[in-house]
Amino acid sequence: MKFLDHLEEWLIAILMGAATLIIFVAVLHRYAAGMPIPVVQDWLLALNLGWAQELCIIMFVWMAKFGAAYGVRTGIHVGVDVLINALDDRKRGWFVLFGLLAGALFTATIGTFGAKFVWGLAGTDQTSPDLEWPIWIVYLAIPLGSYLMCFRFLQVAWSFHKTGFLPHADHGHVEGLDKEAEVEWALMPSDLHPRDVKPGKQP
Repeated sequence: MKFLDHLEEWLIAILMGAATLIIFVAVLHRYAAGMPIPVVQDWLLALNLGWAQELCIIMFVWMAKFGAAYGVRTGIHVGVDVLINALDDRKRGWFVLFGLLAGALFTATIGTFGAKFVWGLAGTDQTSPDLEWPIWIVYLAIPLGSYLMCFRFLQVAWSFHKTGFLPHADHGHVEGLDKEAEVEWALMPSDLHPRDVKPGKQP
């Protein structure tokens, strides 16, 4: 289970680092290939980096899917919960739990349809335009990301059921800024997430 605790961060960091490096090399190659340097220019023009843009687009799609799961785990998805926060602890707890389980059901449904779609593509010879990878590899992000998001919804729902607490992201916090220097509005409770419920009153 320890491996899953930071799975999204590792995947996103690897994909983002690789995409940054590939874009840097591709841009550098493009400009260097335009310089009239004997031998070097011919060698650079012989290198085909036309696939770099397509690969980076695929990587960003994968980052978005895993980033959505990360958002569920850390509580950074924005929601409008003014009415829910006006309810008492017991009712609010049931609404929050219902919302989390509905999110799990929705992402499980998307993951299942995505898996069927990928399975159908795997039986074809379709490939991506530049990389010429089997196209099902590109679309594999849909079921994997959706099922991971479903798992995070269930994980948060179970934790909420046991403790009454939800993950919250402090949108007003700036890394490296002293607490004394933070403005008061940044310390106010946010209405963008349902409030926690007191232990013993969770559903």
